[in-house]
Amino acid sequence: MLDDHQERRIAQGLREGKTDAWQALYDAYAERVWRGVARLLGGQSAEVADVVQETMMAAARSASSFNPERGSLWAWLWGIAHNHVALYFRKQERRDRLTQAVAELAAGIEQSTSIPSALATAEQATLVRAALAELPVDYEMLLTAYYLDGETVASIAERERSSEVAIRSKLARARQAFRAVYGEGPT
Repeated sequence: MLDDHQERRIAQGLREGKTDAWQALYDAYAERVWRGVARLLGGQSAEVADVVQETMMAAARSASSFNPERGSLWAWLWGIAHNHVALYFRKQERRDRLTQAVAELAAGIEQSTSIPSALATAEQATLVRAALAELPVDYEMLLTAYYLDGETVASIAERERSSEVAIRSKLARARQAFRAVYGEGPT
């Protein structure tokens, strides 16, 4: 994680179009972007590589317009990545293909307890990933940091320059939004 001084220096360099600033941004966040995208896409390396590459290219194209007043470098970069993951899901229509594949397998393969169970698990993982991709980027970042990366509320609050109370409140709203997108409705 970059400190405030490093982030300001990189942000200034990005606005000025400096190559070393772009390299510093890439060095600081490329692996984290890869892990986040892989988590959302389910680890299919070819698709992950494509989305990460599209993310970095989009970041490079818009680097001069980065505004540190609107948020951190990571939030800006992950917002770009999140948008590209959502585009990936829309282009691929993954949910429709998965439903069709399950129907074809159920019709053409002798039923066994392991195949339906494996398909149900894969389908649930795909639906969770798709639901996360449909959320606002700040909710997706918060939910994945807390539930998938195992970060504490305190560490998230420190990174986001916020209070723990604010993070807990936002986490509650993010969970509610996730339930609504995932199909369980608000509670």
